[in-house]
Amino acid sequence: MQLDCNGRVLDLSRPQVMGVLNVTPDSFSDGGDFFSPEKALQHALDMQAAGAAIIDVGGESTRPGAVQVQLQEELDRVIPVIEALQSRLDVPISIDTQKPQVMRAAIAAGAGLINDVNALRAPGAVEAAVDCAVPVCLMHMQGDPRTMQANPDYGDVVTEVRDFLLQRAAVCEQAGIPASRILLDPGFGFGKTVEQNLGLLAGLDTLANTAYPLLVGLSRKSMIGQLLGLEVAERLPASLALAVLAVERGARLVRAHDVAATWQALQVCIALQEAGKR
Repeated sequence: MQLDCNGRVLDLSRPQVMGVLNVTPDSFSDGGDFFSPEKALQHALDMQAAGAAIIDVGGESTRPGAVQVQLQEELDRVIPVIEALQSRLDVPISIDTQKPQVMRAAIAAGAGLINDVNALRAPGAVEAAVDCAVPVCLMHMQGDPRTMQANPDYGDVVTEVRDFLLQRAAVCEQAGIPASRILLDPGFGFGKTVEQNLGLLAGLDTLANTAYPLLVGLSRKSMIGQLLGLEVAERLPASLALAVLAVERGARLVRAHDVAATWQALQVCIALQEAGKR
């Protein structure tokens, strides 16, 4: 549960918050808000102060229908930010990317975890992760961001997501990535309907009972909007409820836009869990 992220420790002995830092003009929730390196740095410092245990930097939106960003443009977005963050933050930095070239450059710049929505399936991605020798998070996604919500289909969403993630973890281990450096993410909202997302959350303990820590991203997701008819800016209470429900079912890392509120909600959940062990 102690992950060495390029010299900085991510302690997952209790649930933690991953702060989202989108250096993009088009992310569904905060596109453009932190596009400049100066704003990105300040937001990262604010999230660290609010309780984030790791900051997740991304330069390509993966919202439904998102257009792929070219390699050089993604590098130009994220590398200056990571270079600025690595000397100012105490917590680890993760790089949210599918591109092996970005993985390598980001780790060289100071990032310490690879967070890949494509589960290292791009050509050269597994090899890049092996060479970088940092923890990796493997996410499930049916299809790709441009088409994933067209008609997602599952027989048993929990079983299929678990089996996919375990198969990808096995590929990584066979390539030389130790099991102790692998996290899994069920990919809420990535090629899944509202009903499938709810089924996945209801059965999340099945994924949490594998050998790998579980990361979840439920913050401000469109499933909240579809369930409650809320715009993105109105989704905080439901995001907190989903975060707590995920932690109760075994999640160790919660990816969130609203770090302070999420951290507070998790402290209550952790206190209850620890009281039950006494």
